[in-house]
Amino acid sequence: KMLELRTSVESEAAALAAMRRSDDQLREMQGALEDFERHLTAVGETVPPDFRFHLAIAQATGNRYFSDLMAHLGLEVIPRTRVSSSWLNVEQRAQHLRKVHQEHQDIFGAIERRDPEAARAAMRIHLVNSRERQRLAHADASPGGVAAG
Repeated sequence: KMLELRTSVESEAAALAAMRRSDDQLREMQGALEDFERHLTAVGETVPPDFRFHLAIAQATGNRYFSDLMAHLGLEVIPRTRVSSSWLNVEQRAQHLRKVHQEHQDIFGAIERRDPEAARAAMRIHLVNSRERQRLAHADASPGGVAAG
């Protein structure tokens, strides 16, 4: 349910950020992505930079209601805080996080280019993929669940 809300709100936020972002805000997004990348193999360490990235996008909209909403939702907005990826082996987890990181890079690239339609689409793809990853994780964690792949 949270990802449904986020898909609506954050897709538009990404488009607005592409049109309104400052160079300082772009540097904050880049810093969050670099922090995420440094922690690809450290269990749990990607959640704070993941949230920082999404919050920086909300701030770059220039509309305080986007950033207020993200700040209110907090770290719990990141699905990995609710569904652990610890059931994955180290390589599967790294592969999972590399996919997330690439999706973040796609969003960032569109915002950097000031392309609102591409930013909106990249965010939508990222959050729809997140919803699917979460669905698979829930299925795998349930008794008789299917393996996530």
